[in-house]
Amino acid sequence: MYKLVFLCAGVVLCALLPVLPPWFLLPALWLMLWPLWWRSRRAWLCALLWCSLGLSYASWRAELRLGQRLDPTLAGSVLHIQGVVRGLADPGEFGTRLRFEVQQAEVAVPPLLLLNDYRQRPWPAGSRWALSVRLRQPHGAANVAGFDAERWSWGEGVLATGTVGKARHALPVTGLDGIARLDALREHIALRLARQGALRDGALLAALAVGAQQGIDRAEWGALAATGLTHIVSVSGLHITLVAALVAGGATLLRRRWPQVPASLPLWAGASAAVFYAFLAGFSVPTQRTVWMLLTVCVALALQRGLSALQVWLAALTVVLLLDPFAVLAVGFWLSFGLVGALIAGEVGLRQRPPAWQTALWAQWRATLASFVPLLWLFGSFPWLSPLANALAIPLVSFVLTPLVLLAAALPLDSLAWLAGWVAHAFWWGVDWLAQWPPYRRPLLPWQLLPAGLLGSLVWLLPLGRAWRSWGVVLLLPLLFYRAPRPPAGELWAEVIDVGQGLAVLLRTAQHDVLFDTGAGDAGRVLLPVLHARGVAQLDTLLLSHHDNDHDGAAETLLPQLPVRQLFRGQPGSAASWRGQPCLAGQSWAWDGIRFDVLWPTPASQGEDNALSCVLRVATPTQALMLTGDATLAVEETLVRQYGAALRSQVLVLGHHGSRTASGQAWLDTVRPLHGIVSAGYQNRYRHPHAEVLASLSAAGIVLWRTDTQGAVQLKLGQDVQLTTLRQGWRPYWAAR
Repeated sequence: MYKLVFLCAGVVLCALLPVLPPWFLLPALWLMLWPLWWRSRRAWLCALLWCSLGLSYASWRAELRLGQRLDPTLAGSVLHIQGVVRGLADPGEFGTRLRFEVQQAEVAVPPLLLLNDYRQRPWPAGSRWALSVRLRQPHGAANVAGFDAERWSWGEGVLATGTVGKARHALPVTGLDGIARLDALREHIALRLARQGALRDGALLAALAVGAQQGIDRAEWGALAATGLTHIVSVSGLHITLVAALVAGGATLLRRRWPQVPASLPLWAGASAAVFYAFLAGFSVPTQRTVWMLLTVCVALALQRGLSALQVWLAALTVVLLLDPFAVLAVGFWLSFGLVGALIAGEVGLRQRPPAWQTALWAQWRATLASFVPLLWLFGSFPWLSPLANALAIPLVSFVLTPLVLLAAALPLDSLAWLAGWVAHAFWWGVDWLAQWPPYRRPLLPWQLLPAGLLGSLVWLLPLGRAWRSWGVVLLLPLLFYRAPRPPAGELWAEVIDVGQGLAVLLRTAQHDVLFDTGAGDAGRVLLPVLHARGVAQLDTLLLSHHDNDHDGAAETLLPQLPVRQLFRGQPGSAASWRGQPCLAGQSWAWDGIRFDVLWPTPASQGEDNALSCVLRVATPTQALMLTGDATLAVEETLVRQYGAALRSQVLVLGHHGSRTASGQAWLDTVRPLHGIVSAGYQNRYRHPHAEVLASLSAAGIVLWRTDTQGAVQLKLGQDVQLTTLRQGWRPYWAAR
């Protein structure tokens, strides 16, 4: 079985490579080394052989998927396609998102698209359409922390995203499309259950029945994350395994009543129930992993080969990776297999099984311990009350709510749906109560601490003596007491966060943190993960340049979640203005050898929103950074006349995202930056930065940095200027270039 370990290691290695190796060369290496291993039986040769075999297979699968990617020359062009809506559409704040399977197109496009309809028209599940779309390769924000849209898209097989045009034509559903019929059934069940009780109660019922999580809003997701219960509302391993166990238990009782029933009935009845529930839930990638794992376990049990739990676990891991080698990119893959492995590891060496209640408590303890380091590493936080929340929620949801929901979905009885809604209401009440306590947070951890932390957790998971466990504590201590590095006195660390079409700049001195603008949307999507990763527990100053959504839109969701000592706003009416004071020229302060000077607006300033944008200059003893928000050409000309050479700054964040309404020639000649930074959205509809601005920068010899193509830009202003970007250097083969 140890050969499977090396085979899986090769598959995992493929996901980390910046460039795919030629897959056909690795089998050739395998064939050449096989006779040598056969004669010597060297362990390292065996590892090399099976690892290369796994790497070859994963590389072959990856090349097949790369061949389906959208041709970059087609990005932004109007394309006409025909296809079917897969799954359930997701109405959102900025449009309706839907998965669209292409059946016919005028040019080669990926088979599965993620489309957005800004007109928010209805898209029935399983319906067929002829559409005009604009596509592009998947591209997400690149920051030190936060959701990685590119990794998610690659793992899900979504190789292009786009927008739906105005014209669309419904097409008749031809032939037998079982998936479309199943999706239509799922939509019908979701709509019926969503009407039960309060909005979030019905949303929970629909999520548990058919995997429709669209109705759960971001506030509820935040409460679930704060209590460690996000897995509860996802149809994944827990619920599918539960359904399989319930059906298998019923079949076992049936066999006791009628002994002539085949002995294998409970096993395969449970497996069939798991497959059916997975399809009812949409057969998403996480549910597929669970199904493959359960089927592998069933086959192992049916063979009656006396395999250990560890061997069955390893066989299931191998099957999942062979069927889906891109599963290694999913966080859920590592958490699910890791938790199951932790439960198995805790049983090693036990001669006598303890009572059921004690077994359940120890299982919860091992699951908590096994997830502690991965959650801190991946998300920077760990819910303190997660063990208590899971101990209460898992029995309620697994043994009460989920069976009720499935019965309500199968039987048209309003009483069952009402009862399920009442239980869901009780669940949310408990989540709200437990979510009041903030989670334990850690800043972005260096990779060197991960192996030590995992080893320390493993020492505690295994049934070892107290002396060994004391070493486990020692291995965990560096991770628990790690503090994010800060700049020395007299040095400024700045980070232009990749917030898409918007602006957010984090400024850090030796002991203070300042945020200039917040970008748009919900702060929990991009902004807060970055701030937490940098170890920002509170903001000394939040400065909102002006009242545009792409500059202050996330302030309303940021302020309730992060303490802010003082808030400045660039114009009346800015978001959260009730807590702030006007940003006015002449305001100045110094922290840790760094000087902050507000240059605009003046009390007498008039004009439209952008003309009142706050302008901030941040200076170290030798370098300076200029931030102008969306200040206009007229504002720039006024500042040039008023301050002249005092505006000199080595780094300039270009005004208005590189629009030609800012960054005039007189301004560039006066500020004389060495580096210019553009914060803009990827292939944004405003076409920022403008070609004229790019030409001016090039003519002046200014080095251009862009968040849309290079990700977040990190600066260190000390004796000299150092700039790096998130997309600089190593990038895996599946990431956007």
